[in-house]
Amino acid sequence: MNDYHILVVDDEEDLCEILKFNLENEGYFVDTANSAEEALKMELTKYDLLLLDVMMGEISGFKMANMLKKNKATAAIPIIFITAKDTENDTVTGFNLGADDYISKPFSLREVMVRVKAVLRRTNSASGKEVQEQLEYKGLLLDITKKKVSIDGEEVSLTKKEFEILLLLLQNKGRVYSREDILAKVWQEEVYVLDRTIDVNITRLRKKIGEYGKCIVTRLGYGYCFECE
Repeated sequence: MNDYHILVVDDEEDLCEILKFNLENEGYFVDTANSAEEALKMELTKYDLLLLDVMMGEISGFKMANMLKKNKATAAIPIIFITAKDTENDTVTGFNLGADDYISKPFSLREVMVRVKAVLRRTNSASGKEVQEQLEYKGLLLDITKKKVSIDGEEVSLTKKEFEILLLLLQNKGRVYSREDILAKVWQEEVYVLDRTIDVNITRLRKKIGEYGKCIVTRLGYGYCFECE
């Protein structure tokens, strides 16, 4: 698993879902928006990379990128343009707006994954960004590097899967993850896993983290989330 959050902005819903599925299988946290207008209402500062379509509605990908680059809070977010337009002028326009890469449709998913990885490695190395090593909520401390969880300084013994479920939920407080989402992120390489397995692990995790177990909330019909009190 890694800590990178990616936003895919494209007016083709099917393409958004395909990219989301494949990027999540690589371990990224992925959200989608089907227009620049929708994306601009989101908390963009939490994203490490934007995959941005050029040809959209009233606000094109180029226009959105220009808006982001003029805003100090979002100016440093890397952008990869994905578009059916592949003329030299469009490519130059994209790079002049501060794009970090440019992928023309149709493209292979393997190419997208390689370019995403390359941009994240290059931009985070250049910015000197350090991967967050610890997550904390009141007396609950999760050490990502040491793979340890403690409550008020006392270590709690978790299995690998319990640790990764807690990491996923704690990194994305308030976001609901379905059983399918959790399976895709925590049991990536394992084929035969039942939904019941998620429930059992969640139940054990709640017990192990004591008073913070109630923060792992069940949203009936949707999944689980970590909800701050």
